[in-house]
Amino acid sequence: MMEHENRAAAEKPKSGWLNLLIDWAPVLTFFAIYRYHAPGDPNDAIAVIGAALRATGAFILAAIVALILSKTVLGRISRMLALSTVLIIGFGALTIVLADPFWIQIKPTAFYAFFGAVLLAGWYKGKALLQWALEAAFEGLDDAGWLKLSRNWGLFFFVLAALNEGLRYFFNVENGNFGVWVDAKLWLFLPLSFVFTFTQIPMLLRHGLSTGEEAKVIENPPTE
Repeated sequence: MMEHENRAAAEKPKSGWLNLLIDWAPVLTFFAIYRYHAPGDPNDAIAVIGAALRATGAFILAAIVALILSKTVLGRISRMLALSTVLIIGFGALTIVLADPFWIQIKPTAFYAFFGAVLLAGWYKGKALLQWALEAAFEGLDDAGWLKLSRNWGLFFFVLAALNEGLRYFFNVENGNFGVWVDAKLWLFLPLSFVFTFTQIPMLLRHGLSTGEEAKVIENPPTE
């Protein structure tokens, strides 16, 4: 089964850095639109909510476009990208309908907690579900390496979920710091994800990752 998935993934076109752009474009769009419409006074709750709603609408559209581009340009839609898009649409719709940014703030927590639980449950049962979620193949990497990578990302996702909850609690519309949470999406979560990905490469090399495949690992990180 695992060998079949490896062959199937390997036959797919190389994504290069376009995969990263597709994964992160919705978040970048949310950041850009919010910053464009953000009021000068962060304590102006009505204006902040208005900016958040515009950013959320753009977030939903960007996620749908990213999904379409993934299918048409890369020839595939990973299960992780599909679920992320569903969550963006669902929590985004709640945000807009209820005019409450709380829902878009809690969306990352839901994503990280869900996939963290799935990956760790799979690891406990001896299944590397990260490969299933990403639909990726890293040449030479053995099953033990995939299993460790799945476990490590599962644990890291729970760290990100806790971090998002902490930021959501202290930086929100009510206390006039919603913009800080928005900034963290770009300047904290994105760098942390890249740094964590880099820290996994030595372990992957010890488990047979072929020389030159490091770039593919960096280009295919799990993202929300």
